[in-house]
Amino acid sequence: MKKLLLAGVALAFGVTAMAMGTQPADAAKKTFIAIGTGGPTGVYFVTGNAICRMIHKAAAEGRKTGRKHGIRCSAPSTGGSTYNIGQIRENELDFGVAQSDWQYHAYNGSSKFEGNAFKNLRAVFSVHPEPIQIIVGKGSSIDSWEGLKGQKVNIGNPGSGQRGTADFLIKESGWTKADFALAAELTSTEQSKALCDGKIDAMFYTVGVPNAGVAVATDGCGAKIANFDGPLAKKMVTPDRPYYAWATIPKGTYKTTTADVKTWGVKATFVTSATASDDVVYEVVRAVFENLDDFRALHKAFTNLDPKTMIKDGLSAPLHPGAIKYYKEKGWM
Repeated sequence: MKKLLLAGVALAFGVTAMAMGTQPADAAKKTFIAIGTGGPTGVYFVTGNAICRMIHKAAAEGRKTGRKHGIRCSAPSTGGSTYNIGQIRENELDFGVAQSDWQYHAYNGSSKFEGNAFKNLRAVFSVHPEPIQIIVGKGSSIDSWEGLKGQKVNIGNPGSGQRGTADFLIKESGWTKADFALAAELTSTEQSKALCDGKIDAMFYTVGVPNAGVAVATDGCGAKIANFDGPLAKKMVTPDRPYYAWATIPKGTYKTTTADVKTWGVKATFVTSATASDDVVYEVVRAVFENLDDFRALHKAFTNLDPKTMIKDGLSAPLHPGAIKYYKEKGWM
């Protein structure tokens, strides 16, 4: 996938370069990176493309000021967290966005990564909080995780962090997929329409807020977000699971959010491999943090990003040396 993707980016850049009179040798010196994201309506997709935007904004090529880092970036839609981690491991992606719990499990060889730890996984920074959300159809009586039993529920497509977390919580509840009337495997792009059409009763989704896909269901057809603060949640948010934390979805986030929703969740994190170039990671990190105000403006989920928490919260894999170099220069470490 990466080879085809980057070939397309290289071709597009090469056409632009020739139009400007740049010699092919100059274009050959560019570094092309691919960032794994998530579904096209999700915040992961926005995150990856926002990072690319900052990288390109920082570039000096064609301008008098900026960094002559030569990095060009693409952030395609992908299957999500565990897919991104797997593709980084296979050198098909250079970076990826992943839930903090899957960063932890991948590095430590736990949960679905048991016996298959990815010790070369490296953290770069964390991004926005991702509350776990139980979104139920208009008029539904489902008001908790326990209420999902016996219902038609979307648990997410294989390879997504959404699905990984759903599988984990089903197991922790002592359930199997057979305990649902239907355990749908829809993508984040498909699930809201299915909820509005009555094909599912609820969808289980881990995502930053606000989210365009969720708004399709809440603002478009009256779906609501149920509280998720019962016995299972209290079992999960404990000191031995530092990648989980309580969260609140504020009143007014969507048309049907008429009161604060109490839930819990993870953090979106940005990861790479230990084999990634220190210089490239440094320039990527520098591009984001030197343009953080512009980055924050690209999505409401980014509004409260703080460098001091971004370099530590939700990060269980070791920081990449290229990231450490920048953080030390800023006096944050």
